[in-house]
Amino acid sequence: MHNLTEFPGNATANKSLSVIIKVCVVTPLFCIFLYCIAVMLHIFASHRQYLDSTRYILFAYMLINDTLQLLSSVLLFLFVMGQVKLSIVYCVPLLFLSTVTFQSTPLILATMSLERYVAIFYPLQCPAAWRSDRIWVIILSLWLTSCILPTVNYSIGERDPAAVGVLSPPVLCKNNVVNSSQIQVLFQVSVYILLFAVVAVVIIFTYLRILLETRKMRLNKVSVSKAMHTVLLHGFQLLLCILAFINPITETLIVLHVNWLPEDVAFFNYFCFILIPRLLSPLIYGFRDQNLKGAIRETILCCSDKPGERGEPASRTG
Repeated sequence: MHNLTEFPGNATANKSLSVIIKVCVVTPLFCIFLYCIAVMLHIFASHRQYLDSTRYILFAYMLINDTLQLLSSVLLFLFVMGQVKLSIVYCVPLLFLSTVTFQSTPLILATMSLERYVAIFYPLQCPAAWRSDRIWVIILSLWLTSCILPTVNYSIGERDPAAVGVLSPPVLCKNNVVNSSQIQVLFQVSVYILLFAVVAVVIIFTYLRILLETRKMRLNKVSVSKAMHTVLLHGFQLLLCILAFINPITETLIVLHVNWLPEDVAFFNYFCFILIPRLLSPLIYGFRDQNLKGAIRETILCCSDKPGERGEPASRTG
């Protein structure tokens, strides 16, 4: 009887330790990501030449979008880990923001690929919508498109009107709680398949068109090569986004080969296929750009540089 009375306490302690470890793994990574994003956005705001470039404006928009996506995602993760229950009226906006920003990422990648295409083939006669002072029209269109699809998804669900008020019973804020009907699941899967298929076609078309046309036209080989590498990078970023959809496959493989708890399987999928790709995607793009990389290095190290190391006069103290 003594062993039986100790077992629930041990199980609770192990579960609490597991939750603490998961939170301690996710939170520092998110803080590092926020710091890097803050540095890059500070550079954009401090240097006029970046705000005059359509490419960098789109990249800044992607940084803001991914920051909002990770912020909402990490908040949802922390709420689930802490078993914090929210009313539906508070849960839905958080899930809505997470869904909108998730769907916006592939659209931004497709737009950035098309921007490289326009920059290569129409360097002197750039369409008005792709100029730096008009690109906000395209960005607004992307945001509205990303908002429409989740709005339709939430509206087709069947809910009790009493369950969506401020005084509704609190629930764990998960996507399957709000989007619980079969028609919503089918609609969301269809949207994701169509969205990523269209974006993949745009990226492949852009890359092949640049590759084929450059053999016929006398273009700057260095500029074209950079554009092709950039489009390939967008394809890699899209692949990182698609990793979020292999959760059912990985869950099945893990359950078949490893005796893990369901919450551990869910955390593994979240960490490997949602959190890490989102952390890597903008950082890879940002640190790949030579101009931006130099500005990032200068911004991060400026406080630790000694006088004279950056071409400044040596110390004037005796």
